[in-house]
Amino acid sequence: MAVYDLAIVGGGINGCGIARDAAGRGASVFLCEQGDLASATSSASTKLIHGGLRYLEYYEFRLVRESLREREVLWRMAPHIIWPLRFVLPHLPGLRPAWLLRTGLFLYDHLGGREKLPGARTLDLARDPAGQPLKPGFGRAFEYSDCWVEDARLVVLNAQDAARLGATVRTRTRLIEAVRRDGLWHATLEDTRTGRRSTIQARALVNAAGPWVAKLLEQGVRTDVDHRIRLVQGSHIVVRRLFEHDRCYIFQNADGRIVFAIPYERDFTLIGTTDRDYQGDPAAVRASDEEVAYLCAAAGEYFAKPVRVEDVVWTYSGVRPLYDDGASQAQAATRDYVLALDAPAGQPPLLSVFGGKITTYRRLADHALAKLAPHLPAVAGGNGWSSDATLPGGDFPMDGVDALVAELSGRYPFLPHRPLVRLVRAYGTRARDILGTAKRLEDLGRDFGQTLTEAEVRYLMREEWAQTAEDVLWRRSKLGLRLTEAEARALDDYMAEARRNLEAAE
Repeated sequence: MAVYDLAIVGGGINGCGIARDAAGRGASVFLCEQGDLASATSSASTKLIHGGLRYLEYYEFRLVRESLREREVLWRMAPHIIWPLRFVLPHLPGLRPAWLLRTGLFLYDHLGGREKLPGARTLDLARDPAGQPLKPGFGRAFEYSDCWVEDARLVVLNAQDAARLGATVRTRTRLIEAVRRDGLWHATLEDTRTGRRSTIQARALVNAAGPWVAKLLEQGVRTDVDHRIRLVQGSHIVVRRLFEHDRCYIFQNADGRIVFAIPYERDFTLIGTTDRDYQGDPAAVRASDEEVAYLCAAAGEYFAKPVRVEDVVWTYSGVRPLYDDGASQAQAATRDYVLALDAPAGQPPLLSVFGGKITTYRRLADHALAKLAPHLPAVAGGNGWSSDATLPGGDFPMDGVDALVAELSGRYPFLPHRPLVRLVRAYGTRARDILGTAKRLEDLGRDFGQTLTEAEVRYLMREEWAQTAEDVLWRRSKLGLRLTEAEARALDDYMAEARRNLEAAE
């Protein structure tokens, strides 16, 4: 039976980030995920690497400082899936006063280690193109920097790098039970497709199950760890493109919340998010009619053209597993992470992860392993290595996307520009692994629609654990916004047949 240094439950950003960091220190790592990688909260974010401007109002200075410092670290690690954005914050009389916004942005510019990102400035909306889509009457706005991230791809790339470093990553695998015995964790696992069970042993266990973190403690591991958790639902809507420029908006609402409107997948605008307490199965979360109407109304307060419910082409929703700090409102609950260590004398340790945000996942992993290090010598030392190592496909300059596109365009002249940009933005230098020795478009195999080829699908199945059309169309990409239902079914059929052939060959 395999004995690992570290077993991790949960294939979201925190679990995959910890797996990568631990494997990079030389530890033997096992990670299981009950669904697909990033199939829950980690693919349902607002897609931002940001300091969290609004967290300053709740005096979360440590969290904001750490987040601000991570922006350019992560951008450097993965310039294909992370890039800078400028945010426009219109000033609306009667809400937060201009002096408060200026003070917040001054802190935002100076709390973290900003080097390449430009600082904040004031805009005259009567003259600046950012004022054109807005209702008349908005005179002044403030503009500042944060970054965009392809959230689900960030998770997959961390898992991919962990596997490169020796970790075992097993998706569609649920932890049934883990018990302490003879100085080790003995874990029983179940393949969610076949029902087949297996066992592993580990010297330490990490519970990074996201919104299922408390359930795992109650049913799978059964410990006395304090698992106060607050499940908060955040929903987003996607509509056809509302403005032509490439900047984002951050809108204040009368209820104290803020809503983002962000250019999305070239032809769309992403609007979100909501914050409300959630009860029930996190796997069943859906954007409610009330939330959709709220987001449409919030955006409609600012845009000259009304945003109607019938304009929504897609919605998504996730459940954030926040540590319950007793905040009265969901939007005021802390986004900081809490790491709970249970390490009885002579027994293998258990570390549970509560809360956190995508921006700080790498620092969370570093802190998690620091907590485990006294009990798990395999992860001692090597802290901080992950900031200097690029993620798969990210081994090119931070501002080098255009140069990489140009290089590949010269090597593969048969590929149109837009599909090539999509490949570079998804895979970076690993786009070469997909395109290989192709001399013409037909060499990439079957075309499933919207530039998705058989060569790319095979790569995703072989290298990124994709097993279904949903994995490909909504997590490895967002081509689900463009493919027809018939095209999606054809892709699913192809992948099912490919899986059957692979299993037969094994």
